[in-house]
Amino acid sequence: MAPLLALRDVDARYGPIHALHGITLTVDEGEIVALLGANGAGKTTTLRAISGTVRRSGSLEFAGRSLGRCGPEAVARLGIAHVPEGRGTFSELTVWENLRLGAYIRRGSLDADVARVLEYFPWIEGRRTQQAGTLSGGEQQMLALARAVMQRPRLLLLDEPSLGLAPLVVGEIFRIVKELNSREGATVLLVEQNARISLASSDRAYVLEVGRVAVDGPSAELAANESIRRSYLGY
Repeated sequence: MAPLLALRDVDARYGPIHALHGITLTVDEGEIVALLGANGAGKTTTLRAISGTVRRSGSLEFAGRSLGRCGPEAVARLGIAHVPEGRGTFSELTVWENLRLGAYIRRGSLDADVARVLEYFPWIEGRRTQQAGTLSGGEQQMLALARAVMQRPRLLLLDEPSLGLAPLVVGEIFRIVKELNSREGATVLLVEQNARISLASSDRAYVLEVGRVAVDGPSAELAANESIRRSYLGY
């Protein structure tokens, strides 16, 4: 069976800066795949290349369709939801308005989807009218994830969901991601600095180094390999 997402020899640039150098990776339907590496390794840029927010070249295919000429809206309509680093909530809007924006590309009643999202994020029910900018950092991160879940994506791109959050909040976010995967078969491509929790939560992982794939394999094998942990993962 062909992978849901396939990148082959993907390059990306920010003006004259060459950020990705021939990235090749795959994500199968129903997998959680982690992208690991130091700051500046190209992890965030890889997600941006997929979602069409950075100049890229090479082959990018999703569900058998090329993403090469797709901008961010077209990518979203194909079924890819991107939760960017820094959460990306609209601080002036209410929690409810932020949540509804997750379904802007879809038609029909949202009642069933709202009920579904509230099963994962029950605290949202009592915060509907609260301005998103007044939420805690962890609540904003969970709202950003909830908004993406409203899209009913086939692929969820998560960029640094643990950034700046307390360990208990991080644990809850990863619990929800795992539950989405086990209950709904959600496919996830995850960028995360915390290598331990990433490897514990994912099926496979790619380690990037200066815009290239340095090593990849099953997450359990990478976590058990002491030389890889010391050389690339910092623990």
